[in-house]
Amino acid sequence: MTLKVGVIGTGMIGQDHIRRLTKVLSGVEVAAVADIARDRAEAAAPEGAEVFDTPEALIASDTVEAVVICSWGPAHEEQLLACIDAGKPVFCEKPMVTSEEAALRVMAAETAFGRRLVQVGFMRRFDADYRRLKAVIDGGTLGAPLIYKSIHRNASVPEGLYTSEMPLNDTLVHDADISRWLLSDEVTGVEVRLPRRSTRGGELRDPHIVLLHCASGAIVDVEISVNIGYGYDIRGEVSCEMGVAALPNRPATVVSDQYGIRQTIPEDWRERFIEAYDQEFREWIVAAGQGTATGPSAWDGYAATLVADAALRAVESGAHEKITMIDKPALYAAA
Repeated sequence: MTLKVGVIGTGMIGQDHIRRLTKVLSGVEVAAVADIARDRAEAAAPEGAEVFDTPEALIASDTVEAVVICSWGPAHEEQLLACIDAGKPVFCEKPMVTSEEAALRVMAAETAFGRRLVQVGFMRRFDADYRRLKAVIDGGTLGAPLIYKSIHRNASVPEGLYTSEMPLNDTLVHDADISRWLLSDEVTGVEVRLPRRSTRGGELRDPHIVLLHCASGAIVDVEISVNIGYGYDIRGEVSCEMGVAALPNRPATVVSDQYGIRQTIPEDWRERFIEAYDQEFREWIVAAGQGTATGPSAWDGYAATLVADAALRAVESGAHEKITMIDKPALYAAA
């Protein structure tokens, strides 16, 4: 059986997912696309796919069995609510939404529906290295985790498209989610420290040091540098009571020659996490074919939104900003 999918948003990430769904994975067909720019949607649409003028029309189409949302973040809430109302499984790229209130409305709608339909695109959970690191932590041989160090470095970001707030409300959500997942913990407070600005970033506030305080007492130390210059460098290391576990550098091939010993650095997120993106969609396709969702939930999207909001408050106040969460609905408790 082939799952017929509609893709909303045909920018860079939308085009990459269309390529993945049409040329890499099986059991799925991109049957429809929509974008605010129709010419872009027409250019990205696979042969035979219908181009819709609006996301609402795509979601309502009888041809579309499941939806992939790759649109602008502020548009996600309306599109998610429409998918839930239609009873269609939906994969939503991060951020799930852009406010706590929007996250609560999405969770309320999904809870009222009575079944998970939303999967959020936190692809790091599907990366083989992160999964092995979680297995070590969960195995307990190193004792309780005390500190997790998360490093998120981009070579550069598009000038004019990356605002001063985006390292905290767009980039940080990945580190917040993977930390919560690895440590099986919730974030209860956030601090932000700003070193001197990199001259590469212009007016962009870069880099950031973010401390996430967890309910267990563990602390997550996040470095965000989005203009580091040399490549896309993602690292993670957990210090436990009886040892340390760390992600390997990727790609793992080490070259030794007359110039020394070195490894290449991925150019961007597509190169570093290409296999993780493929795997998250493999698992989503199976679940969506059964009318449900798997992986990162609307609850996880809500938690990441709260962390980003607290970080934005902390960068202005210079204080430890606390996070208060609602009680977890039963729908998400099993996950």
